[in-house]
Amino acid sequence: MIFRLLALFTLPVLAYFLVKSLQDRFNFSPRQTRILFLIVAFLLVIGVLVLLGRLPIGAIFAPLGAAFAFVLRFLPTILRILPMWQLFKGSSASAKPRSDGQTSTIRTEYFLMELDHDSGDMDGSILLGSFSQRRLSELALEELLEVLNECQNESDSAQVLAAYMDRSYPDWRDILERDAYESSESEAQIDHKLALEILGLDDPISKEDVVRAHRQLMQKLHPDRGGSDYLAKKINLAKDFLVSEFD
Repeated sequence: MIFRLLALFTLPVLAYFLVKSLQDRFNFSPRQTRILFLIVAFLLVIGVLVLLGRLPIGAIFAPLGAAFAFVLRFLPTILRILPMWQLFKGSSASAKPRSDGQTSTIRTEYFLMELDHDSGDMDGSILLGSFSQRRLSELALEELLEVLNECQNESDSAQVLAAYMDRSYPDWRDILERDAYESSESEAQIDHKLALEILGLDDPISKEDVVRAHRQLMQKLHPDRGGSDYLAKKINLAKDFLVSEFD
């Protein structure tokens, strides 16, 4: 009896933290959060009925286990599809009955997106930020990542842009994670001595020495001139580190 009472108090707390954790991790919209709460609430009711002896455990464990495994397996895919689904079902979508050449549109704070029904192609105009009035299809992946960083606090815009990037650059998430890892790794290893070696300088130095050495190296090793992205990042990191010592 005591175990059942403890479980009844513990289940709502666990359900709350589970939904909160998923919301923080996947950047759910308010609508998606409400749906998730309903699902967790349903499972909570089932759990309470089992604890009270109203439902036999064996009769529900198998379907619940299968459903839980399915959700865990396909949750990332479902989350990526949700913005696409909202293009047709969202309250802000201005869709019309399908016909040849028909498109659906959805407006968020940052984008006016269009979906071509025949081809399934997505594109959109940027309404705010550094790339305002540009088309998404005109931007390279690095520029799209900058746009994503600008709109990450606006859930609907971030999800719609992520859906576009999933179609245009399927591996963009892996690239983003790799760049973040390389950046953190480089910052952790840089020090005064290494920064001097990268720029070819010896102490004592001035801020002007650092800027001059950086400019000369970038003229030779910039990626646009056939240089290496890795070396360019190292040179920029060394310059920023040494310049910060004079601030």
